[in-house]
Amino acid sequence: MCGRFNLTATPKQVIETFQLHRLPRYEISYNIPPGQKILTVVELDDGRCKAVNLYWGLIPHWAKDRKISNHLINARAETLGEKASFKAAYRQRRCLIPVTGFYEWQKTEQGKQAYCIRRKDCQLFAFAGLWEYWDHGAESIYSCTIVTIAANKLMAPIHQRMPVVIDKKDYGLWLNKQTTEETTQRLLSSNAYEGLVSNPISDWVNNPYHNDKNCLN
Repeated sequence: MCGRFNLTATPKQVIETFQLHRLPRYEISYNIPPGQKILTVVELDDGRCKAVNLYWGLIPHWAKDRKISNHLINARAETLGEKASFKAAYRQRRCLIPVTGFYEWQKTEQGKQAYCIRRKDCQLFAFAGLWEYWDHGAESIYSCTIVTIAANKLMAPIHQRMPVVIDKKDYGLWLNKQTTEETTQRLLSSNAYEGLVSNPISDWVNNPYHNDKNCLN
């Protein structure tokens, strides 16, 4: 799964990496938990990319209660086309979630050991995501979820699941509504994970209210 990540890139770096014209309200964050708005990249009808802030925790359009979002912070890549919560978004509302690293916890005899997983060069990369629009009369919410897949060799010793990373050259394919399911399935199992490293860090990051550089060490 993926329940915490960071985004420490500058606005200029985000704009250049995702070929954006501008960003919505944006602040560097060292410790991003579910249940808040996160920076997300979507494709407009004219093919341009736009950055928006979406609530992390998907709320399907048919849901009667927004509380369902607590259970939909992640979506399993293996069943995206089957699950009622995700299949419509998977076909028509895919997004990218900019990150500079994510956190996972390894179970040990001494307790849980936190790890920060990032690129070797500490640069931006992107998770595969899905987004939805939920309208419930007086309340409407744009929300998203992070797609996960079985852990690779890097992540397997730490956790059995990991977020799907989309290669930069494939950003357009993942976002485009016309991309076939055969192609999106290929993107979900690509080698975009190469170049990631995992570093053990202190338990400072365990508290979601801690949001400073100490989360990285």
